[in-house]
Amino acid sequence: MMTLLVLNIRPELEEEMVDYLLGREGVGGFTSYHVRGHGVHDNLSLAEQVSGQRKRLQFELVIEEEQVAGILGNLEASVGRDIIYWQHSIGNVGRIE
Repeated sequence: MMTLLVLNIRPELEEEMVDYLLGREGVGGFTSYHVRGHGVHDNLSLAEQVSGQRKRLQFELVIEEEQVAGILGNLEASVGRDIIYWQHSIGNVGRIE
């Protein structure tokens, strides 16, 4: 079954994440974009606390569900820490050309 794996990272980890994902077998491509996190969190800097937001990057991969554990298992060693993730089951995926 196909799944959407979402990875939310600190901006300074962007290059490492891109290299990691491009080097993974079975990852045919992915989407990345800038996001802002909002909410109460103890690890916010003073500037982030004042602005009420934290800059993050988000990556989305459509992959086979069996690949998720392998990708997540090597993230800390290959990319870094403070990586938030979640996944969604996908009922259908395709391309209209």
